[in-house]
Amino acid sequence: MDTKKLMVIAPSPHFRDKVTTTSVMRDVVIALLPALYASAYHFGTRALLLAAVCVISCVLFEALYNIVVGRKQTIGDLSAVVTGLLLAFNLPPMIPIYIAVVGCFVAIVIAKQLFGGIGQNFANPAILGRVVLLVSYSQAMTTWYIPHPAGRVVELVSGATPLGTLTSGGTLNLSYADMFLGIGKGGCIGEGCGLAIIIGFAYLLIRRIITPTIPVAFVATSMFFSLVLGQDPIAHLLTGGLLLGAVFMATDYSTSPVTEKGKLIFGIGCGFLTVIIRIFGSYPEGVSFAILLMNIVAPHIDRLTKTKAFGGVYDEK
Repeated sequence: MDTKKLMVIAPSPHFRDKVTTTSVMRDVVIALLPALYASAYHFGTRALLLAAVCVISCVLFEALYNIVVGRKQTIGDLSAVVTGLLLAFNLPPMIPIYIAVVGCFVAIVIAKQLFGGIGQNFANPAILGRVVLLVSYSQAMTTWYIPHPAGRVVELVSGATPLGTLTSGGTLNLSYADMFLGIGKGGCIGEGCGLAIIIGFAYLLIRRIITPTIPVAFVATSMFFSLVLGQDPIAHLLTGGLLLGAVFMATDYSTSPVTEKGKLIFGIGCGFLTVIIRIFGSYPEGVSFAILLMNIVAPHIDRLTKTKAFGGVYDEK
């Protein structure tokens, strides 16, 4: 009997692919490199130090946790590296190093590992780490430094971010081009240069790591409601962490919906909440809180938008 003609019956999945967690995370790291370069250009070696500390801390916390609980080591999948970079990108350049390490502990141990590791966390680890730091160390997390306008950083001057000025009703003294390139714009180290983030976005699309649904819905919704509420939509787009959050954090596989319809709803919800928090909230930035809140409801969005298999019948209960 020719065994090749036998029908093989096995549980799903039936398709195999060369894509692995490691390869996906490697592509995300590559997509983040332009923003890392831009942060070093605008904020100097301090930005590189902060990124290195966060990456090393996240990897060490994950390795130590796996040793303590007797789990197989997972640091090789590079997810801890991605979390470290994203957390660093959400921190002011001159924040004390120990605060960054605390954020790494929250992101890896509490937000990720205690829930079962990658794929089982309810919220984006970097987002939760940033939110905890913002609540616990509000002064350090909201003390901003503006790059010297002469170009490469030779000094840092404490001051308000363009987003803080915008949401408080002030007038911005930066052009759209300056905000897009991060010139003279204070804020977290990874959110300054919109061009660098868009380059990373294009790379992720080309590599098919993400779809454009969530980022486009996120950005379009935030711009629409900014305009409706009498704000400058372009300024809202180019200030704060909107682009960074829409491209790299709202698209996290584990904490965003699976269906395209669900992704659209998720992105719209993130954009709407971001604008509401920015304009009416106590903090000028609302991206992190918006994504965190939508992470919580993502499973419900998936449940409501799941597709029915052809010929399938679902229990009405």
